[in-house]
Amino acid sequence: MRYLVLSLAACLLASSPSRSEVYELPPEGFDVIGAVSTVTARHEDTLVDIARRHGLGYQDIVRANPDVKIWLPGEGTEVVLPTRFVLPPGPREGLVLNLAEYRMYFYPRPKRGEPAYVYSYPISIGRMDWETPIGKTKIVAMAENPAWYPPQSVRDEHAADGDPLPRIVPPGPNNPLGSRALRLALPGYLIHGTNRPAGVGMRVSHGCIRMFPEDIEFLFKHVSVNTVVRIINAPVKIGWDGEALVAEVHPLLESPQPLVEESLQQIEKLDADIELPDLIEPSKDPLTQVTEQFITATAERAGQLDWDLIEVLVERSDGIPEAVGISIKNAATSAAFE
Repeated sequence: MRYLVLSLAACLLASSPSRSEVYELPPEGFDVIGAVSTVTARHEDTLVDIARRHGLGYQDIVRANPDVKIWLPGEGTEVVLPTRFVLPPGPREGLVLNLAEYRMYFYPRPKRGEPAYVYSYPISIGRMDWETPIGKTKIVAMAENPAWYPPQSVRDEHAADGDPLPRIVPPGPNNPLGSRALRLALPGYLIHGTNRPAGVGMRVSHGCIRMFPEDIEFLFKHVSVNTVVRIINAPVKIGWDGEALVAEVHPLLESPQPLVEESLQQIEKLDADIELPDLIEPSKDPLTQVTEQFITATAERAGQLDWDLIEVLVERSDGIPEAVGISIKNAATSAAFE
């Protein structure tokens, strides 16, 4: 069972210039949406241009096309669009941000009697020295045309590079927050637009989540304060597509750092119901991740993995889902436990 991209004109939410991918949400027990396709590059295209037109980010398009030149693919070059996804594990509600995937999933609340949908957006995440934390939080404030108040640590970094920042950057083309910002209950962290859209899909921010301008503007209209936000780091995802077990594998990220005690105390003051992030363990071996995700995917439905296929997929780690197993009648015969 495969759920393909739907026309925005037919979708639940109002039409928008956002180029995100939108899919009818599959029922529980089915976890794969979209389909891989190809387009032909024009002479003026870059891979980044093509990615943005199709709801993809930098890492998405580059990993799927390792032999294509990023800035000059060449007229007539076939470019793979990796627009097939295994839905991330956990509840299908609010916003789910998978850091290892550089991708956000938005589950708007369905209207009575109408289908449920899921939107998928590329995102930028915190770079190595400014990691984005993981955990469950929520949106606590929303702002149009926000001013940016660079924290002292960021101002110090820019000053050291000979590029001093003012205390306040007003709204406008030089504002790195773009035209919209969603403040999270994690102190100091935002989901926002950008004045440098070519960087969407990279590990380039100071910990915040960046989106294409058209995507954050669309999202801004359809979320609200108290929308749940779950940030995860899942380089391996496994789910069901009919009778097939499908795996999607991304390169491992170094583990995001836990929030400092001061930040945790601020979160507690904001809302005692928020689940504080746990201390993060070192990144696990990819095959350990596969085993854990397999156990989760087959908790209520027995399946068997082809470990030869899994090893190929882990070696490739290009984010393109592939069938790696099948459903079985007897869980005791599962190859995962042989």
